[in-house]
Amino acid sequence: MIDKSERTDGTFSRPDFEWDEKSDQYICPEGHALKQFRRNYSDPNRTRDTGGSKKYRALKATCQACPSKEIRCPKADAPYVTREPHEEAREFARECRRTKTCKVSRDKRKKVEMLFAHLKRILGLTRLRLRGPNGAKDEFLLAAIAQNLRKLAKLRPRCAMQEAAA
Repeated sequence: MIDKSERTDGTFSRPDFEWDEKSDQYICPEGHALKQFRRNYSDPNRTRDTGGSKKYRALKATCQACPSKEIRCPKADAPYVTREPHEEAREFARECRRTKTCKVSRDKRKKVEMLFAHLKRILGLTRLRLRGPNGAKDEFLLAAIAQNLRKLAKLRPRCAMQEAAA
């Protein structure tokens, strides 16, 4: 899933707004409330929880009078923030993504995925030819041996390779 919570164009982004769980609203950096509903509805179907994302908006009149309006949200009448049903879990994932451990893990996963892509595209291991789990194990073992031999050949100094060819 693509996370678009952080903006780079100078406008307000999600971390700029503070979540107030007790009153079910966001607070903008200028101190104004962003609410989902501004009035109590007599129709219970208008406020029922659909399980989808909720949109929290600021009042247009309040936002128009704000001194940072032209800088922080120039194209919109008023800022809004959407909140998913499991926003706490998403925030935890965003925090984990910023850690050094996550970056190291991502690099290691990328390295492994590149090896599998190499097996599939270069060594032609698009489908298995031997049957059963033991056959698959044997094919992957032979492919891994081929990959390791290629790596070892690249590590060998050039002058020794030229002498062997002569």
